[in-house]
Amino acid sequence: MASSIFNAPCTVPAVKGKNYFGLKPAVNNDLRFNVGKKTSIIGCPKRVFTVRASEKKDGPIKKLGLSDAECEAAVVAGNVPEAPPVPPRPAAPAGTPVVPSLPLSRRPRRNRKSPVMRASFQETSISPANFVYPLFIHEGEEDTPIGAMPGCYRLGWRHGLVEEVAKARDVGVNSIVLFPKVPDALKSSTGDEAYNDNGLVPRAIQLLKDKYPDLVIYTDVALDPYSSDGHDGIVREDGVIMNDETVYQLCKQAVSQARAGADVVSPSDMMDGRVGAIRKALDAEGFQHVSIMSYTAKYASSFYGPFREALESKPRFGDKKTYQMNPANYREALVEAHEDESEGADILLVKPGLPYLDIIRLLRDKSPLPIAAYQVSGEYSMIKAGGVLKMIDEERVMMESLMCLRRAGADIILTYFALQAARCLCGEKR
Repeated sequence: MASSIFNAPCTVPAVKGKNYFGLKPAVNNDLRFNVGKKTSIIGCPKRVFTVRASEKKDGPIKKLGLSDAECEAAVVAGNVPEAPPVPPRPAAPAGTPVVPSLPLSRRPRRNRKSPVMRASFQETSISPANFVYPLFIHEGEEDTPIGAMPGCYRLGWRHGLVEEVAKARDVGVNSIVLFPKVPDALKSSTGDEAYNDNGLVPRAIQLLKDKYPDLVIYTDVALDPYSSDGHDGIVREDGVIMNDETVYQLCKQAVSQARAGADVVSPSDMMDGRVGAIRKALDAEGFQHVSIMSYTAKYASSFYGPFREALESKPRFGDKKTYQMNPANYREALVEAHEDESEGADILLVKPGLPYLDIIRLLRDKSPLPIAAYQVSGEYSMIKAGGVLKMIDEERVMMESLMCLRRAGADIILTYFALQAARCLCGEKR
């Protein structure tokens, strides 16, 4: 409620007639102003009342009907309205030592002293548009809960998937990435099901594009969901992951996904040279418009456990350390990034996210390309578990973790929290 000025100089003529508003003519040429139960007499230099915007009134404060010139004349004549008093300085608690102020020319806390000030100077922002929602799909009709990932499901591709995408779009998340749970009977040592044009992923892409043409669909390019060995590539009899032969299969997989309508293919296999080969294969088939998001710095991490349960794609033997990066390595990420850039990658991805914030920042500082971060299943499940045990505030930690990924330099974030976080953000705006 705004304050009003109710003083005017003695030279102001009285309002004639009965239709006055807030003014009453006086016989001694003074003007009397009625405000509630208070009356001010013009002609006296003393300010006898104070108008407060915080006072409760039955309706809006009534105006006096004075012109700008009359209001200015009142102030020039010395009849300045009195503002509310300055609030007293809050008292310190008893026993607080009395000390001289520190001779500081800069006090950063000044810019953090209120919610409005903090919002004004916030350096990093986050919105649902920054999220890519990873979704697990299977051939079944029902949505199957994933034990190690509370709140996540293997979605039936014909029903649950479409419904989940609709929920995400309602809160501004319009990008998804698909991960299939492939029937064991279709898995093989060479992963041929990966490029079946009538496979689970191509069918799901076509269904979603028919329903939501503007949905941005990312796909995973790797053999592990389709391999009977559970590895991202073809395994030689001595356990060696074959690089070039795997890349040949990945090119066919990427083309199949592009043919179905994928917007972005995402090689997560970490084979050498696969980005350039996939780019060449896509262009040869007329898919120059399809982007490549390369898993540039994908580390051999222990945070992937729940994901492998979701897809039942755990390696049958050994580990993935001969093709995924050593968690101890920093500079090696630059080597991978340089190769992917030169081969035609459109987006560079770091996986996992939070344990590798330094790598995200490194690529952000060194590359002009968009940077993606994958907040992986282990990160998600730990936050969920901490929330269930009441050890942390799940929602606050979720939002803080996502903001940290953005602050480190990620343009987009692949996160299982996409729907939940977007709902929080939309709630804040409302």
